[in-house]
Amino acid sequence: MSWHDHSTDAPIDGGADEHDDEPVVVTPVLRRNNDVFYMGDTGRLPLDGRRALCQLLIGPSIDQLRHAKLWPALLRSEAAIRSALSDLFLELVLDRESGVAFTRQADTEDIDAPVLLRTSPLTFIDSVLLLHLRQQLAEADARGVRAVVEDGELAEALAVYERHLSTDRAGFNRRVASAVQKMKDNHILTRLGGDDARHEVSPALKLMFSAEDVAALAQVYRRLREAPADLDA
Repeated sequence: MSWHDHSTDAPIDGGADEHDDEPVVVTPVLRRNNDVFYMGDTGRLPLDGRRALCQLLIGPSIDQLRHAKLWPALLRSEAAIRSALSDLFLELVLDRESGVAFTRQADTEDIDAPVLLRTSPLTFIDSVLLLHLRQQLAEADARGVRAVVEDGELAEALAVYERHLSTDRAGFNRRVASAVQKMKDNHILTRLGGDDARHEVSPALKLMFSAEDVAALAQVYRRLREAPADLDA
């Protein structure tokens, strides 16, 4: 008698069991770790990198001062975030010195690529306000200080363009107020704590408009101020 004898029900002479041909299905158990945050997650970015990517897509920018946690996360995952944006025909514009980053449509030349970023048309007053803010930013940079503007000063600076609009004083003031609010909504202007009338100009404007762009625009608007015109905003 052998202690290793098999039951008489077991197959003999090497014959296959009737269940041997059935495939064995093994369902993997997904475990949450540092890079998997939900069932089916195949992403490669860490959690804070994903948050930074989402903020870039939501827009309009990531600012080192306003996004104290997202900014270092963006820098740590910069290469992977650039790659993820490239898959969407977007590119990352990042300035470490200014502490600001945003996305823009990639120049795909002759490739018909979908446009994912929302665009907002600029009125005449929007354009001259942006130019004024960019100039204020350049002057503040030259002095080594933050660019801070006040609502009253903005209205006064734009008043020279009033005669170019087919509207009365009240209508002009409404357009100026609307343009200023648009800059606030897009974080070009950020309210300084404790004072609703004073705002800091975002350094992102330096990336949107180069010094050459500012010089060219300033020349156009200088001619416009000096010549009579009747433009609709």
